[in-house]
Amino acid sequence: MRHDPNQLERITPAFFGRDAVSVAEALIGVILEVNGIGGKIVETEAYGREDPASHSYVGKTARNNAMFGPAGTAYVYRSYGLHWCLNFVCEDASAVLLRAIEPQTGLGTMRIRRGTARETVLCAGPGRLCQALGVTRHLDGRSLFAAPFYLTVGEGETDVCRGPRIGVTRAADVRWRFGAQGSAFLSHPFPDPVPV
Repeated sequence: MRHDPNQLERITPAFFGRDAVSVAEALIGVILEVNGIGGKIVETEAYGREDPASHSYVGKTARNNAMFGPAGTAYVYRSYGLHWCLNFVCEDASAVLLRAIEPQTGLGTMRIRRGTARETVLCAGPGRLCQALGVTRHLDGRSLFAAPFYLTVGEGETDVCRGPRIGVTRAADVRWRFGAQGSAFLSHPFPDPVPV
């Protein structure tokens, strides 16, 4: 897909050059496309360097090497040996897990990849999101500021809420999960959302 640079404000490297919690909140409403397929980010989770739930907590390994790269790098890993998860690296080996997007472009391709026509579940969850966008390990360590990635500031304001992260056993009470308030495209509803 070709973009008109005069109409869309690109996300810059400075956006990711801060802590993961700030980035995770700011990403809600940002438009992500991978090879022209994507939509509005509606759910994220932050993982900090000193966070026991973070992959970088144990230090650099072959699996998490991308987390120790420059801010604005993609970190892609396989969860439970089943599905891929896409993360955006921030400063100091922290990262933001993308949990859900609201599909907007390339819906036909997403439906084929996912085997469903239900828009609310095309990209609701890290594994579904990666399957719909065609994200696999081959994008691990790639810059978010070059093809196939395309990140732009979303239009309008998005009300953001926060709550505990999902599927973690360590630091499970930390409220570093962010979402678009009331979105139908979340992976899971926020049981007790706190407005940001």
